Formats: sequence, structure tokens, C-alpha cells
Amino acid sequence: MALQDMDKQYPVSLKQSVIWGDMDAFEHVNNTVYFRYFEDVRMATFIRLGVMEHLKETKVGPILASTRCDFRAPLNFPDEIIIGAWIDQIAEKRFTMHYRVHSLTQNCLAAEGEGLVVFYDYENKKSSAVPQHIVQNIERLQAGFSV
Repeated sequence: MALQDMDKQYPVSLKQSVIWGDMDAFEHVNNTVYFRYFEDVRMATFIRLGVMEHLKETKVGPILASTRCDFRAPLNFPDEIIIGAWIDQIAEKRFTMHYRVHSLTQNCLAAEGEGLVVFYDYENKKSSAVPQHIVQNIERLQAGFSV
């Protein structure tokens, strides 16, 4: 996918700088850092969807059940990256988030991955249905409308 197409499929994206401290002894960004990149865009998505506000009000919110990353090209300092996120496979209590990390310096895909997000009732310690207004916000966001 070309960089200009990311906005079409990934309605939430962030531009960030690769920082020196993210590099490892092999002189590229450490593999664990990509999961922080995914977390950054996941949280930006949750904020746009009203998920964090809902969690604060009800103690029901997201918990990451699983995640994975496929590394496509090494990132190095200095670089600028675009991190994109997209949601699908919405079910009663969960949905899947997809992520891409694109290097602006190399003009290539550096990594892609996904995460399974389950809604969780933190007070009663059990999974919970994704609130209908959150599902509606996801659908609006995925359709290109502002939320």
C-alpha cells in the first residue's frame, strides 16, 4: 500500500520521529518499540472513538488480548514514520485493530500488525459487550466520517 493510500484505509494516523533511544545494539529500532508505536495509534483511536471517556465513566473499556507484528524493513535514527490504524471484525465483545508503520525516509512499509481488543468490565473482572455507541463510532470512523 502506498503512503497516500494509508489515509483511505487507516482513518487514524500519527506522524512521529524515530528517536535515538529506540535503537538497539544492531543499530536499528528494537522490535519491542513497534508495539509501542501500535499502542500510540491504538490510544489515539480510542480517544477519537470515545472509548477512554466511556472507561472513565463506567469502568468498562478495552483490554489487549493478543497482538502481533510482521517486520518488513528496519527503521533507523533519524527517520519520520506514519503509524496508521484500522478496525474490523467487530463482534459482540471484541474487535481487531490493524496497524501499519511507514518510513518516510525510506518511503516503504516498515511493519504491519494487528491486535485483538476485548471489552472488559474492570470492576466485575469479566468481558463485556462493546457499547453500541462505540460500535457506531467505529462504523462512522471507518466510513470516513468524523467522530
